[in-house]
Amino acid sequence: MRLRNAAVTALGALALLLAAPGSASAASGEFQYTYSGLDGSPRIAVLQDPDSGLCITLPEVADPGASTPAHSPRNRTDEYAIAFTEPGCTGASFTMRPYTGYGSERLKLRSVVFFR
Repeated sequence: MRLRNAAVTALGALALLLAAPGSASAASGEFQYTYSGLDGSPRIAVLQDPDSGLCITLPEVADPGASTPAHSPRNRTDEYAIAFTEPGCTGASFTMRPYTGYGSERLKLRSVVFFR
């Protein structure tokens, strides 16, 4: 009987946690990166006020089999940014400080996460 009560309590707590609205937070500012367009020419993309604490796979370079990685990131947000070489925030990483963090053309990335 105790096990059943514990299970019901745990499920109730989980339901409350899922039902409660999460506190949405976002980095303020822009995160810019360069990628190669379909014609091979460089293109610049911008993440405006990106979500904080969530892995963001860059859509233009999400498929390693169909695209080259992005490069030359510029972190103009108010949070730290960690750039990853693979989608899903995996692979090698590089941390950029808020407002002035950047990487050269040699820094390849396919995903990024922001944090305070």
